Amino acid sequence: MSGECDQHRLQQQMAPLLQPETFVYCTFADFQLPAGLQPICTFREAEGLTAIVERSLAERARLPYVFEARLITLTVHSSLEAIGFLATIATSLAKAGISCNAVAAYHHDHLFIPVARAADAMDVLNALSLSSAQTVS
Repeated sequence: MSGECDQHRLQQQMAPLLQPETFVYCTFADFQLPAGLQPICTFREAEGLTAIVERSLAERARLPYVFEARLITLTVHSSLEAIGFLATIATSLAKAGISCNAVAAYHHDHLFIPVARAADAMDVLNALSLSSAQTVS
């Protein structure tokens, strides 16, 4: 299955799920992860390897980190070719003054939101989903 592409159905069915952990961003200029570190996500950039890890793991490994975030997973199976879904999400969050770092994975989109704004982000996302449902009905 390739996932949903329709903007309205994506918004209606996004069903955001706030994960309990706090995640942080670490970087490794030598492109090597410390032994035993299990990131939720990595990305290779020219400057080094970025790893998103649970804060507790970064602290246990005594790693420097930035951006303490909560993870919100949009549980709808979105297509990697869906047009405008993440743009709509990011715009709605931006209007509420909430930053977000998005990761599009194979099945779902994932949003890393500053810890202090996670509940606010959930409110924005749920309202967006509800308003989309009412628009189509």
